[in-house]
Amino acid sequence: MKIAEERDEKKRKKKPREPKKHGRLYLRARAVLTNRFFGNTVFRLALLSAALMLVIEGFGYKSPFGGIEFFLKNPIAFAFNAMIVFACLSVSQLFRRRVFFCTLISALWLALGITNGIVLMFRMTPFTTADLKIVDMGFDILPNYLSPAQIVLVIAALILLVAFFIVLFIFAPKRKQRVDYKKAIFGVAASFLVLSASWFGCTRTKIVDTYFENLWDAYVDYGAPYCFISTWLNKGIGKPFGYSESAVRKVFSKDDAASMTSEQPEGTRDFPNIVFLQLESFIDPDEVKGPKFSSETVPFFKELKANFSSGYLTVPVVGGGTANTEFEAMSGMSLKFFGPGEYPYKSILKDETCETMAYNVKNLGFSAHAIHNHRGAFYDRNKVFAHLGFDDFTSLEYMSYVYKTPKNYATDDVLIGEILGALESTKNKDYIYAISVQGHGDYPTSKVIKDPLITVSGDVTEEMKYAYEYYVQQVMEMDNVLRRLTEELSRYEEDVVLVLYGDHLPALGMTNEDMKSGSTFKTQYVIWSNFEMEREVKNLAAYQLAAEVQSRIGMREGTLTVFHQDNRGAKDFADKLHLLQYDMLYGKKYVYDGQNPFETTNMKMGYKPIRIKEVVDVAGQYYISGEGFTPYSKVSLNGKILDTVFMGPTVLKLNEKADPSEIGLMKVSQVEKYNAVLSTTE
Repeated sequence: MKIAEERDEKKRKKKPREPKKHGRLYLRARAVLTNRFFGNTVFRLALLSAALMLVIEGFGYKSPFGGIEFFLKNPIAFAFNAMIVFACLSVSQLFRRRVFFCTLISALWLALGITNGIVLMFRMTPFTTADLKIVDMGFDILPNYLSPAQIVLVIAALILLVAFFIVLFIFAPKRKQRVDYKKAIFGVAASFLVLSASWFGCTRTKIVDTYFENLWDAYVDYGAPYCFISTWLNKGIGKPFGYSESAVRKVFSKDDAASMTSEQPEGTRDFPNIVFLQLESFIDPDEVKGPKFSSETVPFFKELKANFSSGYLTVPVVGGGTANTEFEAMSGMSLKFFGPGEYPYKSILKDETCETMAYNVKNLGFSAHAIHNHRGAFYDRNKVFAHLGFDDFTSLEYMSYVYKTPKNYATDDVLIGEILGALESTKNKDYIYAISVQGHGDYPTSKVIKDPLITVSGDVTEEMKYAYEYYVQQVMEMDNVLRRLTEELSRYEEDVVLVLYGDHLPALGMTNEDMKSGSTFKTQYVIWSNFEMEREVKNLAAYQLAAEVQSRIGMREGTLTVFHQDNRGAKDFADKLHLLQYDMLYGKKYVYDGQNPFETTNMKMGYKPIRIKEVVDVAGQYYISGEGFTPYSKVSLNGKILDTVFMGPTVLKLNEKADPSEIGLMKVSQVEKYNAVLSTTE
């Protein structure tokens, strides 16, 4: 006891240690570090940013350890992406309800990661800001990917999420004292200043790139936050270095053996009809290593490749993005010069016309038809095609006797009659651009077809076996459509060139190593004709296809057609194409002498007329007699859509009462599934 008391006495008598003396700079730095915003808050936000990155990249890599894999592969890129998230989170410090806003911002970043992961389950292209512009299309095809029960669960989850944030806003703790806005704004500004410096340094040192040749690879290599924001910031076609009128005209110098005009060679004015048939997700399944098939899946397409001009076709998308392949094939422009993941149909082409093969062949007296056995409003085609030179557009709403796949897409056999009908609809030559839909995903990973004609084995999982069984069933039927179509065109009295190709690979998770071509961006094409044409085998890009077809039939119509025909293989080909595309769409249009020569067409929906002949009253029930009716035909009166029953191509039944005095005012409107009116009879 005495010893303890003596020890305590010594402690009391011990002189306190004098504090170390520090310089003014140290004290100021410590004050900053221990400041409420730059101290604990910075640490917590940094930790939260890193955690969010691990989750976001986990979904992108489709693995719970994907974030760690990304960190180990490229730690600087990981830190840079975390800095992007951190800067966004720092905005929460401007509010008294810090917890609420920090949670909200975190939820938005998590939503990005989760959405990207879900999108990659159904296609091979990651989620971009361009997808936000086509969200209406997502609602259209959602039932093809999710069951009704799953859709209900998704809606319920969204409702609960909204409710959670409402409750959080009400009950989450908030700061009692007022926000020190000077410090808060300084902190947020400092965060974004550091982010700007990091962005500049990482892009200049190529830790992250600014050009994405393969969007999926870019997300994997550079991080989802950076790539997603890049798809927002990088839109349109950037102005090329040295852009000027003289630079544009130099592209068509005498040394290039080309001119800015497109005069036809003598004696080549009698051209054949030209039909492009773009096949949804169509490839020869034997091009994929791994799966084995019990019999030939596309025997006729193989026969066509062996006997007609063919080769690999490099397309700008994989697993989805049909509209971008068709844009390249129509226009001769390359998507690589647009923003990553951009859809020109949803950007520049909403308001501007663009030179295409449709516009060009009309200079030679052709009529131009577009055909698609899917919704007319999908990708806004019902509006955009008028900016691409088409005289009419026949979509699903203008077709009768359409059969459906188990995933509720129209089968392609309906296209045979529509293509032949379009050819017969005019006396002059025709250019037809037809787009199929039968091969569209999602491909079920459980057994859908009870007795498949072709079974699948080999190096595939049980789920992928069922997906391939469904897919090869569709392409087998599509192959049969090609056989029947060429048989019909063989008997057609006029010359016809038929161009067949897949728009992109199916979303079946293939990698470059899985493909015999060595690339997931390569499909195949065939140029068939009902007259003698020399066979050539060459690989093309989709934007070269129209010029190649024109070259085969002695045609040189269109600015980019002439360019492609005279510059293929040139060392500066890409630079010149970039220059021309910018000038034609975003620049001063020097190539057109300063003025866009292409006017929006007065495009009709459907090449077949829809007419009312008479309205018949049968015991108080009205029947509309006419022609061209389809299941999407609805009786309309003064702009109001009436309850209508489709009885057949010549009869509609009005399923509600009508004033006899207004019978003469009745019209027929084509109404798509989301009640948008595509056209109305005069």
